[in-house]
Amino acid sequence: MTNVMTAHDMQRYTTRVVIYVILAIFTIIFLTPVYLVVITAIKDPATINLATTWQLPESIYFQSFGEVIEEFGPRIQNSISLVIAATAFSSILGSLNGYVFSKWRIPGEKILFPLVLFGMFIPYQAILIPLFEFMRSVNLYGGIPGLIVIHTVYGLPITTLIFRNFYMEIPDEMLEAGSIDGADFWGLYRHVVFPLSIPGFVVVVIWQFTQIWNEFLFAVTMTNTDSQPITVGLAQLAGGEAVKWNLPMAGAIVAALPPLIIYIILGRYFIRGLLAGSIKG
Repeated sequence: MTNVMTAHDMQRYTTRVVIYVILAIFTIIFLTPVYLVVITAIKDPATINLATTWQLPESIYFQSFGEVIEEFGPRIQNSISLVIAATAFSSILGSLNGYVFSKWRIPGEKILFPLVLFGMFIPYQAILIPLFEFMRSVNLYGGIPGLIVIHTVYGLPITTLIFRNFYMEIPDEMLEAGSIDGADFWGLYRHVVFPLSIPGFVVVVIWQFTQIWNEFLFAVTMTNTDSQPITVGLAQLAGGEAVKWNLPMAGAIVAALPPLIIYIILGRYFIRGLLAGSIKG
């Protein structure tokens, strides 16, 4: 065996080095805004100016986070209540829809399923005014319950699609065996389908949690002051003519932490869940 590197090996090594260099450059570009957000959040507001934008702070100023949490307190509670309820409802209903569309034959399913998916392509702005009038007419405007209903309904198309594709890979023989044992619609779902749904639920929960937590348009237009979620409070921190830039930056970090934690905990299961319903065999 020789230690001499062949031309082919040299080419592979060079290609790999170039790829890693490019990846490192893009990583630095991607993390640059994060760097600015973090160092601005921990700077004393008296020292924040254009001349020192890129400089590290001489001392860490944690008071910004205390002010933000005090300001965001009720809105954080509103966001947590909203995201837990809306994610749970849209996930469960999407699972049931996916179960029906994948394993049961119903009249008009070839028309009904595309109509459900069509909801994914309706922009929020297009239905804002009729939605506002409808929510007022049913006395759900202005509070968290109304926002939960909105996000549950708006999340059904994507959750239905994910679960439907996932359940298509469950062998029909398993359901037939359950039917022979006397299980009905709910029995099959509870004892056969639901226990196999964990990867699908992981994908849907991550997706819905992130979308609902970060959503702004419905949050600002469909709630009153007491029911506003954290995204509205973050926008208000950055409003006005004289802005203490340490507060919006600290607020951005606080607002970004829950989705980030969810991805850290469940992120490795996300791709597995996406691929679980896409590969046969």
